[in-house]
Amino acid sequence: MSNPVIHAFFFGRALAEVLTEKVEEAFTNALSEVGKFDAQTRENLRQLIEEVQLRADKQAEQTPYTEGNYAGYSNSQGDLQEIIDELRADIARLKAELKNYRDQSV
Repeated sequence: MSNPVIHAFFFGRALAEVLTEKVEEAFTNALSEVGKFDAQTRENLRQLIEEVQLRADKQAEQTPYTEGNYAGYSNSQGDLQEIIDELRADIARLKAELKNYRDQSV
C-alpha cells in the first residue's frame, strides 16, 4: 500500500468500526448496570415492605383491642355521639379558660 489516500481510507474505516464496537459495548454495559440497579432497588423495596408488614402484623396480634372495641369504647352510634359531646364540652371549656387568660394578660 504505497498510496497514502487508500491507506487513510482503510485506517478511517477501521477506526470507525472499532469506535462503533466500543460505543456499543459501553452502551450495553450501561444498560446492564441500569437493569441490575433496577432489580436491586425492586428487591430492596420488596424486602422493606415485607419487613414492615411482618412488624405491623406482629403488633396487631399483641394489641389487646378487638375489632369494634378500641380504647374501651364500643363502636355503637350512641357511645360515639357521647364521646363527641364530651370532646365538644372540653373544647368549649378550654376556649373559655383561654379567653380568661388572655383577658388577664391585657
